Amino acid sequence: METTTKENNSSSTNESSGSESSHTESSSNDTPQGKDEEEPSFVAHKTHLNAGDKAPYFEGKDQDGNTLNSAMFIGKNLILYFYPKDDTETCTKEACNLRDEYKYLSDSNYAVIGVSPDDERSHTKFIAKYNLPFPLLADTDMKIIKAYDVWGTKKFMGRIYDGLLRTTFVIGPDGIIKEVITKVDSANHAQQILGM
Repeated sequence: METTTKENNSSSTNESSGSESSHTESSSNDTPQGKDEEEPSFVAHKTHLNAGDKAPYFEGKDQDGNTLNSAMFIGKNLILYFYPKDDTETCTKEACNLRDEYKYLSDSNYAVIGVSPDDERSHTKFIAKYNLPFPLLADTDMKIIKAYDVWGTKKFMGRIYDGLLRTTFVIGPDGIIKEVITKVDSANHAQQILGM
């Protein structure tokens, strides 16, 4: 896979169908159920991390309370994807596409981990509802989110607020970031990652 930072403009239709939460500055967990914390039409903040950088160390609890950390994935390609909220429209599209392509990804030496500010209970329900085969980290204190610099200012329909910026990091077997995808094509994300 070519080591680049990707921004796929084809995601615009996938990232604009839902509605934003009405708060000015709060966690994406406040988004009402059924409403999607969508990627806004303009993002003022982007992660400082780039392809070629060493991926920050992370450690967190998954939906079952198991501790996962980045050292456990050395030797594999890791898809570490950050999303705003469980069981919302665009986040579900993204998770289900990765689910549908999971066997191919796994056979190609990829591991998949999702990260959001949701708690373990929310992740458990989300995984059960959509039969997701990969773990989701409950980053309720946002330590991983902040380490990867994916929390920042958004602007949507003239409103500026802070929230999680949907971003995927593809990390190589050596712990070096291979790709940073900030314009996520949620419905075709696995294909986007693989450059298909």
